[in-house]
Amino acid sequence: MSEINSPSAPSAVPAGPADPAVLDVWCDLQCTDCHAALEDLRALRARYGDRLDVRLRHFPLEKHRHAYAAAQAAEEAAEQGRGWEFAEAVLGRAGELGERGEAVLAEVAKALGVDAEELDTALVDGRHLLIVDADQAEGKAIGVTGTPTYVIGGERLDGGKSQEGLRERIEEIADRLLAG
Repeated sequence: MSEINSPSAPSAVPAGPADPAVLDVWCDLQCTDCHAALEDLRALRARYGDRLDVRLRHFPLEKHRHAYAAAQAAEEAAEQGRGWEFAEAVLGRAGELGERGEAVLAEVAKALGVDAEELDTALVDGRHLLIVDADQAEGKAIGVTGTPTYVIGGERLDGGKSQEGLRERIEEIADRLLAG
């Protein structure tokens, strides 16, 4: 499993204060709403550090024809140790991704020092299809219909309509989880 999509194994021991809280972020890398959510995600990571495990979960929407390839590319970048950086850079160019397609993924890879040739090979051979498909299936199973959608402490928060108040709500839940 990659750094951006690494579900932790269930534990027989109840989670204590030393265990990180988990925030799953269901995301489409061609989605401008997901790009807008980056500021909140950065603030959450800065506030909580290792105490909040922020996991990117893929939910490419059918209306974004390059989102599925972008999700696979993000998984390859994660294999090369640059998952979050890649995802953030692609989200920063979401509009351009919609217009220019996979060329944008190769440009982002090169700019970040990700092996662009290996990334291209991964898109051709489909080595990350199962991760993307599994994320999408799990998202559908829990009621995700749009992006970004957050899941923390068993609560689903829809950020596709508005980010207003979501970071505060996530912080409330995270604080409660971390307090034990």
